Amino acid sequence: MASDRVKIDQMASAIMESLQDYADTAADEMKEAVKDAGKTVKKEIQASAPVETGAYKKSWTVKTVRETSQSLELVVHSKNRYQLAHLLEHGHALRNGGRARAFPHIAPAEEKGIRELEEKLERGLGG
Repeated sequence: MASDRVKIDQMASAIMESLQDYADTAADEMKEAVKDAGKTVKKEIQASAPVETGAYKKSWTVKTVRETSQSLELVVHSKNRYQLAHLLEHGHALRNGGRARAFPHIAPAEEKGIRELEEKLERGLGG
């Protein structure tokens, strides 16, 4: 076991090293929580998406937009059926009058993903 004693002139660097270790651990936990939340959103959308042929449901994916040592940004999107997402989520006007009904499946999945992310971050970072 390494000694916990530090000379006074080395105290600042020892404190900074400890803080950096904590920041690295926190960033890793945050990234893992973001990845898990992205997967949850994708699965929830696929589970509640309307099915005609199944192509729309299968088209959902999680894509990394940006990743640094301290952050991770993901987007959950439909790869090739993105034009349908808004129309199915909110409904739309029909050609001969009337409206097609809405199939809310994206917003509820997003809300669940946000809740999961918040819970994991609170648990992981001791909040």
